[in-house]
Amino acid sequence: MKRRYKVLGVCAGLVVATLSTMAFGLSHNADCVSPPSLSGAGAGAGAGARMKAIVYRCYGPPQVLKLEEIAKPAAADDRVLVRVRAASVNPLDWHYMRGEPYLMRSMTGMGAPSSIHMGVDFAGTVESVGKNVTRFKAGDDVFGGRDGAFGEYVSVAESGSLALKPANLTFEQAAAVPIAAITALQALRDKGKLRAGQSVLINGASGGVGTFAVQIAKAYGANVTGVCSTKNLGLVRSIGADQVIDYTKEDFTQGSRRYDLIIDIVSTHSLWEYRRVLNPEGALVMVGGLDKGPWLGPMWSSLKASAEAPFVHQRFMFFLADLNQSDLGVLAGLLASGKVIPVIDRTYTLSEVPAAMAYLEQGHARGKVVITVQ
Repeated sequence: MKRRYKVLGVCAGLVVATLSTMAFGLSHNADCVSPPSLSGAGAGAGAGARMKAIVYRCYGPPQVLKLEEIAKPAAADDRVLVRVRAASVNPLDWHYMRGEPYLMRSMTGMGAPSSIHMGVDFAGTVESVGKNVTRFKAGDDVFGGRDGAFGEYVSVAESGSLALKPANLTFEQAAAVPIAAITALQALRDKGKLRAGQSVLINGASGGVGTFAVQIAKAYGANVTGVCSTKNLGLVRSIGADQVIDYTKEDFTQGSRRYDLIIDIVSTHSLWEYRRVLNPEGALVMVGGLDKGPWLGPMWSSLKASAEAPFVHQRFMFFLADLNQSDLGVLAGLLASGKVIPVIDRTYTLSEVPAAMAYLEQGHARGKVVITVQ
């Protein structure tokens, strides 16, 4: 019996040691490294073309973001080289910059990021195309999503997240679209199964995803209630919300109104509070949330929804958007028709990306924060 306890004790010790080692590896922030030197042979004519871009060589606050000269993307037979005119920042960029939640570092790099590139959303002009490309040509104005959008150029696969920019949009407006608008579209249409005439509540209606969600829901024929702060009531009304609720004065989960679909962007209530104001066959779609700590972050909402969903009739779900060419085309149609208009809060230059990220971290952006790339 004593031997058995000793064996169990050794096994338990090994488990604790293994988990501790994994926890340290995931949470450890390596020191920032200096960029490689451009002097000597590497800076000569054979070094290739270069461009300015925002990069990060370690995890941390906005100060880890640096404007550097890096290699310009090379041409490829099936790719499109885009001269970036504008980009936009997203909570996704914040997660990559901070390396949080820590669990994502198993994919993005332990201790330090495995890729130095930052940014996803962009709009710009096609500079050149590979010999196999047929959908795009030099001179086309386009928008889409690609790692490294905070730079002067991006190279995108022809079949990747790329679409022609609607002529009625500026580059700044188009750059505000991809992640936020696709998240709103897929949350409403695919996860929420939105139908015309349904009652929809958008919790966090004045932010990047929220402003698109209000407009897309209206375009699909829904009756829309937007929840936001006092200063944003006028904005949310102006983009089409049928009703607006000031969360500083009213708790919508205590009201008498019921909803067929709730899009939760800020996670300010428990699942059981949301359930109280959902119709019996209603759905709650969680697309983000306030920071729940460095280990799980917004994934905490997903775990709670998975645990509680089997015990209720309503549908609870958390999802991450799929950035794709088809849905960019759907959005391009809505944008061209004027049914959806991007809301831009502030604009920064490429060198000011750290300041833009710091502003995004505050959580008070009205619509999108955009980067101009000269």
